[in-house]
Amino acid sequence: MSRACLISVGNELLCGRTVDTNAAWLSGKLFAAGIQTDSVRLVADEIADIVAALRDATASADIVLVTGGLGPTDDDLTRQALAEYLGVELIFYPDLAARIEAYFAGRGLTMPARNRVQAYIPRGASPIDNARGTAPGVLYETADTLIALMPGVPNEMKGMFEATVLPAILKRQGGDVIRSANLRLFGAGESAIAEMLGDRMCRGKNPQLNCTVSEGIITLQLVATAPTASQADALLTQHQTELKTLLGSLVFGQGEETLQDAVGQLLKTKQKTLAVAESCTGGLIAKMLTDVAGASGYFQCGWVTYSNAAKTHLLGVPSELIARHGAVSEPVAAAMAQGAAQNAPADCAIAVTGIAGPDGGTPEKPVGLVYIAVQVDGVCRVQECRFPNVGRTSVRLRAAQTALNLLRLELTA
Repeated sequence: MSRACLISVGNELLCGRTVDTNAAWLSGKLFAAGIQTDSVRLVADEIADIVAALRDATASADIVLVTGGLGPTDDDLTRQALAEYLGVELIFYPDLAARIEAYFAGRGLTMPARNRVQAYIPRGASPIDNARGTAPGVLYETADTLIALMPGVPNEMKGMFEATVLPAILKRQGGDVIRSANLRLFGAGESAIAEMLGDRMCRGKNPQLNCTVSEGIITLQLVATAPTASQADALLTQHQTELKTLLGSLVFGQGEETLQDAVGQLLKTKQKTLAVAESCTGGLIAKMLTDVAGASGYFQCGWVTYSNAAKTHLLGVPSELIARHGAVSEPVAAAMAQGAAQNAPADCAIAVTGIAGPDGGTPEKPVGLVYIAVQVDGVCRVQECRFPNVGRTSVRLRAAQTALNLLRLELTA
């Protein structure tokens, strides 16, 4: 099995100004292709450091992917470092310079002279087209090693990897075919899911089952190995079906599907519209819903009624209801949802009111207490949630996710 090393170049990564998301994305893509990532290295914008990283990487891995340092400025030194590592000179490619110049011209701009440096490629390597920017990538291959240089800009890197680098890697692969698939879950903790899965996560099984957790979303990754692609896909389909039956309504999607994707699809399928009324989440639910392309087909509108007066004036929540029960209460959440559904008007409504913290809690109503109301076709249900007080951002996100999940469950009931 091939092994890979990832090298991320940039002083901004080492000082914490920028988070290296490229390595995580590439590791996932390589794993799905059956390639183990041995190490990830962060390297400064220095030729000597990049050369040393290349030497270390090629000593342990046959695939080396480098991101960053291909721009036109003085600190973009990755192509020069590869040339030094290989012991060759940089060669000017007039056609690359013309393509970069055309990229600027297509945007009504004149190419700065310093961008000509991007048209230099180490002798013996090949340029990789960049359909999303000016910096060409670089591909160097021998019988034993593949080295690819790609831009640090995530959008440009992803396009280049999928269009050129991954096909080159797969062409070198032999032996069994590896396929992977994800199931996405919400509504139970990792330990509870592990207990339900039993021995399915034991090492040595085929498909191999891996579990990761991010912000309350659990992803189960199935990795199947077989002599042919069709056999591997059949294994995945069989085990996905079994897991869906076992885990039931905890499964909300596949691949990289989000809760808002799942809710949006249900609303479209059932031809229902939605409005939201938010207090402690401050518009986060509306943002998540409208992050999905096509949300205008079902999302009507939203209110951020942060103050008690806004709840009364915009949603029609009776002021005496707030005085009697408090803004963070089951009756107020229900009234907010009913007001949103009526005023939109919409078939469905979500309302959230709670205490996100870090202050404002009491022994009776602590930080993390949130009431979520979901109304579908005139029937309103309210759930009291007590999220761990691990920070304002976390409480708000978990409240928004839980609200979307409760609507999903209502729509699939």
